[in-house]
Amino acid sequence: MFDEDQLRDMSAHERHLLMCTLAAMDPPGLAPAPGGERRRRIALLIIVVCCLALAAWTGLLAASLPRYYRTGGWRGAWVGFDIGLLCAFIATGWAAWRRRQVLIVCLIVLATLLCCDAWFDVVLDARTAGFWLSLVSALVVELPLAALAVFGARRLLRMTSGALLRSQGHGGPMPRLRDLKLVGTSGGRPLHELLTRSADEDLEPSPDSVHRPV
Repeated sequence: MFDEDQLRDMSAHERHLLMCTLAAMDPPGLAPAPGGERRRRIALLIIVVCCLALAAWTGLLAASLPRYYRTGGWRGAWVGFDIGLLCAFIATGWAAWRRRQVLIVCLIVLATLLCCDAWFDVVLDARTAGFWLSLVSALVVELPLAALAVFGARRLLRMTSGALLRSQGHGGPMPRLRDLKLVGTSGGRPLHELLTRSADEDLEPSPDSVHRPV
């Protein structure tokens, strides 16, 4: 057992090695949830199927939709969308004011809605008197705000991931976000291995279940 004085007498390198050893022995709250791998494979399979279906549907729409179309419910569609955008701004402001971790999600949702707003404003106002106003609004207001939200979410993700890595005793430079593994998953295997894994392997008892008393 180390007391506080012994810890203070250690060098920075010795404390770092001790932190790495403790983190490797007992990762804080990073154990994968039961059934997590099965849910992950199902989610990945659903994503692949959705991508294929959406690609085919997009090609069909591009070939079959009329160039111009008169639609109904125009006021309800845009008022409803703007209400959703307003709610995203309010949620983002609340999360930033309260310093909540959900701010990352709010920023990503806000950026997505702002990009959608810019896209539909510009595309639907094409060949109309309001096209240039929509284009300027998209380039000056909506897209810059979306970029700020994305960069803010990225910065918060890096800060959170860096704090988590340091708590596990990892040193060195912060890796890129796309190289970071999900928290709470065993991860690390490619998609084709997850999808082609045999059912018999899923039914193998875990070490905990083997040694658990009946």
